[in-house]
Amino acid sequence: MKPLRLSAFLSSALLALALSTSATTAGAAHDAVPPPPPTPQRPVTDTLQGVAVADPYRWLEDGDDPAVLAWSRAQDHRARAYLDHLPQRRAAQQRLSALMSTASPSYRALYAAGGQLFVLYTQPPKRQPMVAVLATDGTPGARLVVDPNAINPAGTTAIDWFVPSPDGRLVAASMSENGSEDGSVHVFDATTGKDIGEVVPRVQYPTGGGSLAWRADGKGFWYTRYPGEERAEGDRHFYQQVYFHALGDDPAHDRYVFGSELPKIAEITLDARRSPHHVLATVANGDGGEFELFAIDEDQHVTHLTTFADQVVAGAIGPDDAVYMVSRAQAPRGKLLRLPLADPVLAHAQVLVPEGGRVMQSTGQNAGLTVVVTGNALYLPVVDGGPGRVLIYGLDGQARGELPLPDVATVPELEPLGDGTVYYDVETYLRPPYLARYHEATGQSEETAYAQASPVKFDDAEVLRVFAPSADGTRVPLSIIRRKGTRLDGRNPVLLNGYGGFGVAYSPHFLDAPTRLWLDAGGVFVLANLRGGGEYGEDWHRAGSLLRKQNVFDDFAAAGRYLVDSGYTTPARLAAMGRSNGGLLMGATLTQHPEMFRAVVSLVGIYDVLRTELEPNGMFNTTEYGSTRDPEQFRALYAYSPYHHVKEGVAYPAVYMATGAHDGRVAPWQSRKMVARLQAANPQGRPVYLSVNEHAGHGMGSSLDTRISEYADWYGFLLDQLGMRVSGPR
Repeated sequence: MKPLRLSAFLSSALLALALSTSATTAGAAHDAVPPPPPTPQRPVTDTLQGVAVADPYRWLEDGDDPAVLAWSRAQDHRARAYLDHLPQRRAAQQRLSALMSTASPSYRALYAAGGQLFVLYTQPPKRQPMVAVLATDGTPGARLVVDPNAINPAGTTAIDWFVPSPDGRLVAASMSENGSEDGSVHVFDATTGKDIGEVVPRVQYPTGGGSLAWRADGKGFWYTRYPGEERAEGDRHFYQQVYFHALGDDPAHDRYVFGSELPKIAEITLDARRSPHHVLATVANGDGGEFELFAIDEDQHVTHLTTFADQVVAGAIGPDDAVYMVSRAQAPRGKLLRLPLADPVLAHAQVLVPEGGRVMQSTGQNAGLTVVVTGNALYLPVVDGGPGRVLIYGLDGQARGELPLPDVATVPELEPLGDGTVYYDVETYLRPPYLARYHEATGQSEETAYAQASPVKFDDAEVLRVFAPSADGTRVPLSIIRRKGTRLDGRNPVLLNGYGGFGVAYSPHFLDAPTRLWLDAGGVFVLANLRGGGEYGEDWHRAGSLLRKQNVFDDFAAAGRYLVDSGYTTPARLAAMGRSNGGLLMGATLTQHPEMFRAVVSLVGIYDVLRTELEPNGMFNTTEYGSTRDPEQFRALYAYSPYHHVKEGVAYPAVYMATGAHDGRVAPWQSRKMVARLQAANPQGRPVYLSVNEHAGHGMGSSLDTRISEYADWYGFLLDQLGMRVSGPR
C-alpha cells in the first residue's frame, strides 16, 4: 500500500502541537470518567478448519446473564459519565434539537391506491412517522390514517411498513416495539383510522424482513409468515413462507401458498400493485444478491419464473400481465427483459433494453427502486458510481428520454397514480427532498407542493466528486462536502463515512442537521463509494464480497490517504464513521490502520465475523460474507476479523461504539466483545466507550428524540476528540 507522504506526517506532528490545548481538554473530560468495569477473560478455544481460535470474552455473548447485564450497564453509565459532561455534546444536542424538531413534514414510502397517494409521513416534533394520504390537486395537505404517536404516546411503537388495499379503503401495516422490527400486521380503515381488529402475527422480523400484497377485491392478502410452534425456537426467524389471509378469518387457519421448498434464509418480497391478476414474489437467497421470481395467481397457483442460477435480480408485473425483469446474465450492469405470463419460459423472454454504461438497480430487502411499469411507459432507474437517473422507455423498449433531475441526485421512489401522472421523490446532498410530478401525455415535469423545507441551509457548501486510487489501482469515488473556499492546508477536521456491502449503492441524500453541525464546526464531510456496493453493478459488488471483502477495507484506507495527500487533513484530524456492515468496516480499519485516524464512531457493528453466522441474521449474511464451514472462506474471514486482530499495546484511535438491546440484525454481543478486547489491549491509550440503548434495535423505528440524542452522542464525541467547537450558522 502507498504510504502517507512524509510531509503529511510532519504536518500531523505540527498540528498535534497546535491542538495541545484541545487535546488536554478532551483528556480532562476522560479523566473524570470511571474506569471500565472489570472484564475477566474466560478463554474458550474453537478449532475451525484445523486452526485453534481463541475467544477470551465468549461469556459476554449471553445477554441474559445477570453478570453481562451488569457489565453492559456499567459500560453505558461510563459512556454517559463522559458524554453528558461534555460542553460540546450539550451544545450539539441543543442545536440538533432546535433544527430537527422544527423541520417541515417529510414524505416517503409512496404507494398509490384507489386514486390516492399514501405515504409514510413524518411531522416533527412527533416521535414516529405516520401513514397519511396526500392531496393530489396541487394543494398541500396530508390526511392521517395511522398514527402510532396516538396509539402509543411513549413513542416506542413504529410502523415497519404499510400496504393499502387496491381501492384505498383499508391499510395493512406491520407494527413493532422498541426498534425490534418484530412486527404483526394490523388493518386500519383508511377513512376513520380505526383498527378493524384484524391482527396477523409473525409477519415481519429483521432477519428476512416482511411483505404483503392485497388481492384485487380487497377481501384478503398474501403475506410472509415466520414459523411458530411447529418449529424449534432457534428456527423461528428462518423458513419464511407465503400464506393467504381472508379478512375475518382466524389467522391460525390461513392458507399456505408456497415457500416450504425455499432456502432456510429466504427473504420474500410480494408486489401486486400494478397487476389485477397476479402477485410477483421475489425471493432472495439471504443477503448476497441472488434472487428467484415466482408469480401467484388469484387461484393460488404458483409459477416458478426464474432460479438463482438465472441471475435475474429484479422484476415487476405490468398492467399487461407481463413480467419486466432486470437480468445480469452476461450483463453485470443489467439488461431488461419482458416475459409474458401467458408464456412464462425464461428462454422466450424478449430483451427490451440491452446492457449499457450505467447500472440497472436491483430489488430486495437491501436495495431501493426497480423498474416501474405503467400502461404507457416503463421507468428504469440507473446508477453511475452513486448518483442516479431514471430512464423512460416505451413498452416496446424504445427510449423516450429521462426524468428531469439535478446533476448529482437520486430517485429513491417513483409511483404512478394511474391517471397518467407519475410522482417521484428527488434527493440531493444539499437540498431537502421534494416530490415531483411527471405527466406522461406531455413529457413535462414539475415540483409539487410537497417539498420538504428545512431550517438547515447549505448555500455556502459544495459537493466535489473525486477518485482515490486503491491498493490495486481501482478508482474509488468520493463525495466531498465542504464549505466553499475550504483551504487545503491540512488543518481541516474530516469525517470519512463508508459502507461497502450487499450491493447497496451509497446514493445522494439530504445531509440535514448533523452534517450542518459538522461543517459549521469547521469540518469536511466525505462519503466513500466502496467496492461491495452496487455503484458500478454486480462486478463492483462481487469485488468486495466473500473472498474479496478485503478490497472494501483497502478502498476505505485509500480514501483516507487521498484526503491526507490532497491537503484536506492529517491523521490527527481525521475521523471515521460507519454503521452495521459499515461498523465491520470501522473495526477492520482501526485494527489494520490504527495510525490513520484520530477517532472512530462504529455503530451496531460486526466484529467477530467467525461467530456471526451463529446468530439468526448472521446466517442470512453468509451469502455476502462467507461461512467458516468453507475452508477458503474461513481463511478470508479470519484474515480480517477485527476482534481477532486487536493487538496488545497498539495506539488505537479513540473509539465510540453503540448498540441497541433489541437489535435483531447485529447481535449486541458483537459490540460488547470488541469493546472489552480494545479496552484490555491498551488500558492507558485513547478511550474506548460503549453505549447500550435499552429501548432501541438496529436503528429502525427509533423515535425522533432518540435519534437526536444519538446524533448528539456521536458528534459530541468527535468534536471533543478532534478539539472542535459547535458554532452557529455561517
